Amino acid sequence: MRAALLQSSGRPGSVVENLKVLDEAAGRAVAAGAGLLVAPEMFLTGYAIGDGIARLAEPADGDSADAVAELAGRHGLALAYGYPERDSDAVYNSAQLISADGTRLANYRKTHLFGCFERDHFTPGEQPVVQAELDGLRVGLMICYDVEFPENVRAHALAGTDLLLVPTAQMHPFQFVAESMIPVRAFENQMYVAYVNRVGQEGEFEFVGLSTLAGPDGVARARAGRGEELILADADPVALTVSREANPYLKDRRPGLYGSLV
Repeated sequence: MRAALLQSSGRPGSVVENLKVLDEAAGRAVAAGAGLLVAPEMFLTGYAIGDGIARLAEPADGDSADAVAELAGRHGLALAYGYPERDSDAVYNSAQLISADGTRLANYRKTHLFGCFERDHFTPGEQPVVQAELDGLRVGLMICYDVEFPENVRAHALAGTDLLLVPTAQMHPFQFVAESMIPVRAFENQMYVAYVNRVGQEGEFEFVGLSTLAGPDGVARARAGRGEELILADADPVALTVSREANPYLKDRRPGLYGSLV
């Protein structure tokens, strides 16, 4: 599968404009042979928009999800994107995966909220592993800070995730996560990890870009810089199988020793 990673902060505060950005990026992704486009955390609305988060939050099957589904079907491209999800009185920091025919495949709610800003605006999710089948790969969803907890990613590895999508709002001075941690997560869990970030100044936050798709050998297949960019890389299931046969991490685990972790 060729994946396109959209490194952009879009137009914070405007769902309409962000759908246009997504539409344009989808066209470029398809032209480059991609079957999947991944957008950053909270892409549909913007991240640092304060009370606008609650105002713009929608159900997982709301009007914006319908618009993304239409866009996916029109381009023949699967799409993953971040957005604020409303469920009754709760608002979640969520990511949704929609297939190339416009079917909603999976919806994930961020389980580990970062800092006072997120804890003030969101309710944490409670389901750590959310997956869907896409073009022969088992695809998992996670959001930003979640991937920094090794237990989280290992749970995906044990559940058979092949490609982990991580819409992100990674900020200065934590760029080492994109540069160093993501390739290690891919290697130690024998999967592909697509880490897709926002860029530039937004409110009090400076997003660092550096989006990457890392392979099970710990090597970045593609890496963006600090500006708006669309990068492409392949997640090869054959290479994944070969790597898993050669790497003993998962089969050499001794779970009986790890009881103290919980």
